Amino acid sequence: MVPPLQAGTGCLIYERRPAECRSFNCLWLTDDRFGPHWKPNKSKLVLTASQDGIEIRCDPSFPDAWRKQPLRSDIQKLAASGEIHDVTVLVVVGEWMILVTPEQEFQLGIVRTDQRIVREFDGKRVVNATLVNANDWDEP
Repeated sequence: MVPPLQAGTGCLIYERRPAECRSFNCLWLTDDRFGPHWKPNKSKLVLTASQDGIEIRCDPSFPDAWRKQPLRSDIQKLAASGEIHDVTVLVVVGEWMILVTPEQEFQLGIVRTDQRIVREFDGKRVVNATLVNANDWDEP
């Protein structure tokens, strides 16, 4: 169940939220790389770990929050480190996803659960990103 949310305000049932929500910890709480400016009620962003990287989820009322400094510089540093260590940095605004690399942004659009993001490399540098159907993708 997804708790009812109000853009710009947050969870409408916070005091009686489900156990799943009670046990969730934003990376801001658990990872020392993220300073006080990343606190979700200040930054309007929630940081989550994904299978292959970090997802930066924007409050839909503040879709450009991730572009503001110093957050944007921090995201660039994450992307640069991610490129070296094969970790993706995704910004999620509503259902829209953007793959962030040190040199550019790849607008992926809405990524369905039956799709995978495929990155193309020149050495360790990401030069393109596309979506493929999971059924059509043979993992190396």
